[in-house]
Amino acid sequence: MFLLNDKPLALDRPFSHNGINYPANWLRLATSQQKAAIGITEVADEPETPYDQRFYWGPNNPKLLNDREESDEDGNPLYVKVLGQDENGEPIMVDSEVRLVTKGLKSQWTAQVKDTAGKMLASTDWMVTRKFERDIDIPTATVTFRAAVVTECDRLETAIAACENVEELIGVVTTQNWPKES
Repeated sequence: MFLLNDKPLALDRPFSHNGINYPANWLRLATSQQKAAIGITEVADEPETPYDQRFYWGPNNPKLLNDREESDEDGNPLYVKVLGQDENGEPIMVDSEVRLVTKGLKSQWTAQVKDTAGKMLASTDWMVTRKFERDIDIPTATVTFRAAVVTECDRLETAIAACENVEELIGVVTTQNWPKES
């Protein structure tokens, strides 16, 4: 990164200094002596701290873990808006009776785990229906597979609910162990 008077200069952008206009490619073409002559210094870019965007907004900035009921700056509860009408019958947005809740990571990951389990079970749901409607047995391998999916889903839901911080949640969701269908 190049600095001029402690302000960063963008590569491939024209700039002005002391009444002189420099073209967009000047930083690339100028020698280090030419840059130093007008006060440009080069500093190493600070490496970005890596973070997992599924769990963090930025380095050391975790996302909300638990659900939060929202309120305004005075502490008054906020409600989900719905379409209503004013006194003249014109459409307006009004508060419903449902509190506005921001879903935390635990709710989001629980929903994702349930979705994964549902998708894994969907391919064999017809066998359950067939068993119920026509009393045709479900193959043992399918029964075992379905039980393993439900067990893993239950394990993950319980472990996610027990998490007290984002690091614990990461440990849980990165150790998912879904069964393979045979």
